[in-house]
Amino acid sequence: MTAWKDRLEKKRILIADGGWGTELIKHGLRPGEVPEAWNIDRPEAVRSVAASYVEAGADIILTNTFGGNPLKLAKAGEERRSAEMNRLGAEISREAARGSALVFGSIGPTGELVKPLGKVSETEMEESFSEQATALTSGGVDGIVIETMMDLAEAKAALRAAKKGGPLPVVVSMTFNKHRSGYATLMGVRPEQAALELEKAGADVVGANCGAGIDELIEIAHLMRKATLLPIWCKPNAGLPEMVAGGTVYRETPERMASKFKAMAEAGANIIGGCCGTTPAHIRALVLERDRLTGG
Repeated sequence: MTAWKDRLEKKRILIADGGWGTELIKHGLRPGEVPEAWNIDRPEAVRSVAASYVEAGADIILTNTFGGNPLKLAKAGEERRSAEMNRLGAEISREAARGSALVFGSIGPTGELVKPLGKVSETEMEESFSEQATALTSGGVDGIVIETMMDLAEAKAALRAAKKGGPLPVVVSMTFNKHRSGYATLMGVRPEQAALELEKAGADVVGANCGAGIDELIEIAHLMRKATLLPIWCKPNAGLPEMVAGGTVYRETPERMASKFKAMAEAGANIIGGCCGTTPAHIRALVLERDRLTGG
């Protein structure tokens, strides 16, 4: 339970890993394919992604389980393999970490709306997340990260499920977009509101991921810091995605992201990594900048 806190106290800022989906695409993941199924069918490719972030110097790496909850997997007829996918995802990242990095199990949205807006109750969501969290815990993760959430009801259901599994630390990270009136999720949740409510609900770390580039995440970290004293987790995309020659391109370079590291830390971020489009090179640049600034 205290391993991440000890590391944070020692290093002052921890570096998390980068994008998983965009790295798996480089290994041949096709549109519509279930990434989590690779934990069973192509574990060597998954292990390669995890190992690349360990080699880049990340303090925390995630698992290839973002869409591994039964409700999400049911859309592809894969819900019966949920427990196996999550357990193996945790074991693969643990093997790649070799004790040098902590492994946090990734839990993403179900893709469903909570009643009355949708057809799924909070209890059903919690049960789905509970199955995933239990499997991740059995695979040996050091913590859980609930990420890319847009609805507080769903985020809290996942948090309750994760907390039922034991004393592991739980990160809850939301995705915000910039509007004329400021930052909010697609469901209208503002950064300050998310930080305050998630802290009250028992999160150990709160934060933001995905959405846009590091400039926006700096502003969001600043807003969340006003509302909480909890550690703040930030994983920006490598800029906004662009379609080029039929493919998705992210233009924010490792050097530019690293040049913003100090501003993000000063805004209140305690754990910094990357989301879509970020690569091991981005994480390596963040590690080097962190060490330069802290004397690590």
